[in-house]
Amino acid sequence: MARRARRYNAKAGWRVVGGQRCYFRSKAEANAARYLQWLVDRGEVVGWRHEMTTFWFDGIKRGVRSYMPDFYVIPTQSTEPSYYVEVKGYLDAKSKTKLKRMAKYHPDVKLELWDAKRMAGLTRTVGPLIEGWE
Repeated sequence: MARRARRYNAKAGWRVVGGQRCYFRSKAEANAARYLQWLVDRGEVVGWRHEMTTFWFDGIKRGVRSYMPDFYVIPTQSTEPSYYVEVKGYLDAKSKTKLKRMAKYHPDVKLELWDAKRMAGLTRTVGPLIEGWE
């Protein structure tokens, strides 16, 4: 029996968050941007950018050769390192490979994974406070 592909309601599309017009691949990604903008408005982070950096995995000839995290976040304290955020509802094999290669080829880059559990928590706690939350 063939396996069925996972079905989900991604709601990909263009949205404007914090004056930035971005193409988000899911509601969760759009909500993550809204949350980051909420943090900017509260002075908890300086700013964020959507899909601004591509990391290459030198020497890889097959499979995943690059990776572009969803968000780049600039903290308020200059002593804190900037970091990247990846929003994933679930990790498929390709996503797991990207994250493993990112850790191996770019160990100095701080990357946070915001999974479905974290996004559900944000929806419960701050979702009602943020305008446009989906």
